[in-house]
Amino acid sequence: MKKIEELHPYDKPREKLRAKGADALKNEELIAVILGSGIKGKDIRRLSKEIARYIADDPESVTLDALMGIRGLGQAKASQIVAALSLGKRLFERVHTPQIRSADDAFAMLRDYAYKRQEHFVSLTLDGASRPIEIRTVHIGTLNQSLVHPREVFADAIADRAAGVIVAHNHPSGTLAPSRADIRITERLKQTAEIIGIELLDHLILSAEGYYSFAEEGVL
Repeated sequence: MKKIEELHPYDKPREKLRAKGADALKNEELIAVILGSGIKGKDIRRLSKEIARYIADDPESVTLDALMGIRGLGQAKASQIVAALSLGKRLFERVHTPQIRSADDAFAMLRDYAYKRQEHFVSLTLDGASRPIEIRTVHIGTLNQSLVHPREVFADAIADRAAGVIVAHNHPSGTLAPSRADIRITERLKQTAEIIGIELLDHLILSAEGYYSFAEEGVL
């Protein structure tokens, strides 16, 4: 096997990436670009091939310790590979995550909370394409205005650079009718959303019977 410096310039991974794009590179070539250089006693082409063979079967199961089991591969370069795999997985999941375009879509993502024995108040942040960013539990227990503060809802939405947020909470009793506290919380969150520029898209009440949508009922 030729060393990387012995290859024709257009066959070197970085030059090939620039000329033809990432899709033209084999897995070991992409790994070579990530690593940048080999290690003592092992050229980068050989090292990249070993890593590519190792991760081919099940990339999601690759761990830092497992990669460091490859002879000569230290923590720094193994960390680069693990980080690249994790980033690729996250971006793939984001791109292939279905959009939230209705209360039905949101309920499908939050359905598990409908069966909680305690009240859970959660937030679902969305990007500009209406794709989910993160689901977070804001509060557990009986709701009132003092316990569910707008800063607890919107601090994470701001950190996520979210375009919109859906909030939801469950009624363990099974009723879907909003209480006065539910209505007051919704009004307060809506006012805050208008000030900071992150849209409050909906507030769902969840139960084993289904859901109540403030937006669909014209309350929001």
